[in-house]
Amino acid sequence: MTVFGIGISYGLATLFAMFSGMPIAFALGAVAVVFMAIFMPAASLDTVTQNVYEEMASITLLSIPLFILKGAAIGKSRAGQDLYSALHAWLHRVPGGLGVANVFACALFAAMAGSSPATCSAIGSAGIPEMRKRGYSGGFAAGIIAAGGTLGILLPPSITMILFAVAAEKSLGRLFLAGIGPGLLLVTLFGAYAVFRFRKEYAMARAVYDATGKDAAILQHDEFTMAERFSALPRVIPFVLLLTGVMIALYGGYATPSETAGLGGLLALGLIAVIYSVWKPSDLSPILKSTIRESTMLMLIIGMSLLYSYVMSYLHISQSAAEAIVAMHLPRWELLFAILVMVIVLGFFLPPVSIILMTAPIILPPLRAANFDIIWFGVVMTIVMEMGLIHPPVGLNIFVIRNVAPDIPLSEVIWGTLPFVLLMMFAVLLLCFFPEISTWLPNLVMGPDGGR
Repeated sequence: MTVFGIGISYGLATLFAMFSGMPIAFALGAVAVVFMAIFMPAASLDTVTQNVYEEMASITLLSIPLFILKGAAIGKSRAGQDLYSALHAWLHRVPGGLGVANVFACALFAAMAGSSPATCSAIGSAGIPEMRKRGYSGGFAAGIIAAGGTLGILLPPSITMILFAVAAEKSLGRLFLAGIGPGLLLVTLFGAYAVFRFRKEYAMARAVYDATGKDAAILQHDEFTMAERFSALPRVIPFVLLLTGVMIALYGGYATPSETAGLGGLLALGLIAVIYSVWKPSDLSPILKSTIRESTMLMLIIGMSLLYSYVMSYLHISQSAAEAIVAMHLPRWELLFAILVMVIVLGFFLPPVSIILMTAPIILPPLRAANFDIIWFGVVMTIVMEMGLIHPPVGLNIFVIRNVAPDIPLSEVIWGTLPFVLLMMFAVLLLCFFPEISTWLPNLVMGPDGGR
């Protein structure tokens, strides 16, 4: 059979395994092993475990379970609710300040926890009821939290970016820094939309009030004294200092990513023990169980995805696909557009982890040949994958929001997230025209890089 035929069979077998309902890790592993048995020497099957081990023997990957531990420690405490309350107290005078507070709370919590679902759950459980109580529409409230939660895979420490750095063989610190500028851009766009949408809903409620005298919760104003504002800070500042300290340790060259992740995990456990009295075995058990469960699931997906990519490479599927893309001689921006459309389609069905590990061997060589900055592309690809977290049919964050706020109809949640999908598309366009948004900070801190 030709390489083309093997490649088509490989892709169809993968789709069949995934649509059968099999867990992603087992689907990828099963397809890889079957094709090893059919098309590779018999001795290859004896080396499956060795290949998986060698592919995963990366010190960078060690940081993943440690960052998950830090996120679980913060996510299982009241840190998210306290962070949201403090921001609301300080931003209440801004039009739509409650919505803006939720955006900032999502961004800060995402940077501390590094998990999109955890951010949605922690901030949404406090933020959505508060917004609904103050008259925000269900779709608006759900959209803010769902979109804000996606920042967890863009702002460091991002597990998705760790995997991209491994797949692209790029500096993790440089990639983390490259995500900060676009992350702040998205926070600004989301916050601006929150103000715009609030004013629109406020004007509608005011018009009804003027016409009928019917009051609405959105017309009410919260007031906080200066004492109340400062009283909200003591529980929040230690976690912000933790985030700052971890970033300084990483980018200042004082610790490797794995050491930084371990330090962050231990400090997070120490903070929740001191601030929230979470130190008993019964309190720590859910945190450790959550860490082990998520780490095991993620590392299984990573291991099987790397085996899947190894088989693709051995059978020359990825090389042939990359060569075919290059042979099409597409203009560089058309090439980028085609690849990003493919990523969007894959986002309908797959999580970001699988998309990166499955597509990297195919898409990175043509992008390098087209002279794209791979660090810059990693950020753009991450934002595109963020869209997959909030658009149907899969949209993981949509279902997290449904868990947090089951009273909001699914259709309202979906319509509420669509404006944020458009804002992400706009951010991608800005990055294409102004790549310096993502490259200036790594160049400033770590010096210029070839990018390819």
